[in-house]
Amino acid sequence: MKIVLLNGSSIPLYEQILNAIKENVKNGTLTAEAQLPSVRQLSKELGVSILTVKKAYDTLEANGFIVVRQGLGTFVAPMNPNLLREEKQKEVEASLMHACRVAKTIDLGEAELVELLQYIYEGDVGNESS
Repeated sequence: MKIVLLNGSSIPLYEQILNAIKENVKNGTLTAEAQLPSVRQLSKELGVSILTVKKAYDTLEANGFIVVRQGLGTFVAPMNPNLLREEKQKEVEASLMHACRVAKTIDLGEAELVELLQYIYEGDVGNESS
């Protein structure tokens, strides 16, 4: 698992850690039951406060991404397919929001945008090399 923090970012450090771990879970780099570094160990590796890592871990635990087992450590939770789908749906929504903002800047109407989306969706999206 690799976590890269950007100190000049407007995104708080704990949220960068949280997002990096979630991304590693979603893309399969971290699998269910994989052990994560301890809060102290990760804070030392990243050069951030223990409280920063703890806040990220607490949020991940509250959202069902990790489980803390007293005396054993912190582990990736078995993925609930609904949770994974929800996370992926959030990505789709963010992409569509961006597309809508761009469309409005060039006065692309809703009907044209929907038509474009349908064309792309019905096309060979999985085969971009075609």
